[in-house]
Amino acid sequence: MRRPFKAAAPTKDGPRSNRDIRVPRVQLIDVDGSNRGDVSINEALLAAEEAGLDLVEISPNATPPVVKILDLGKLKYANQKKAAEARKNQKVIEIKEIKMRPNIDDHDYETKMKAVRRFFEEGDKVKLTLRFRGREMAHMELGMQLLNKVREETAAIAKVEAEPKLEGRQMMMVLAPR
Repeated sequence: MRRPFKAAAPTKDGPRSNRDIRVPRVQLIDVDGSNRGDVSINEALLAAEEAGLDLVEISPNATPPVVKILDLGKLKYANQKKAAEARKNQKVIEIKEIKMRPNIDDHDYETKMKAVRRFFEEGDKVKLTLRFRGREMAHMELGMQLLNKVREETAAIAKVEAEPKLEGRQMMMVLAPR
C-alpha cells in the first residue's frame, strides 16, 4: 500500500523571535537601545509584551544570547529592502565572443577592436576566437601574431586571463578588463 506524501516541516528563515527563543537567560536590549543586562527569558518576554513589540534574537552565538525588543515586521521589511538593493547594484560579468580569421583585413580588424574596447568599458570579459580553414592550418604563426597584436593593443585596458591555445581548428584567448 502506498503511503501518502508527507512534506517536510517548513523551515523558518530569519532570526528567532518571542517563544522560539529557548534559552534560560539572555542579554536584553530594550526599545531605546539601552542594555538591561543579563535577565531571564520570561522577564524579557514580559518587557516585550508591555512595549507591544517582539523579542528578537540578534546574536544567537553569544553567551548569553543577545535579544532586542523591536518590531519584527519592520526588521524583515528592512532586510528585504537591503537584499533587493544589493541585487540591483550587482554587475553580472558576461563573456563576449569576438570571432576572427587569421588573414583579417585592416578595416575589419579595427571594427572588431572597437567592439572589444566597448565590451571592456561595460566591464565584460572578451573571448577572442580565431578560426582556421583549409590550408590556413599550415600557418598557425599568423594566428599567433594576430592574437599577440590584440594583446599589445589592449595591454593598457585589459589583462590576459587565458593564454592563446589551440583547440582543433580554433585558437582562443580570453581577456579581462583591468
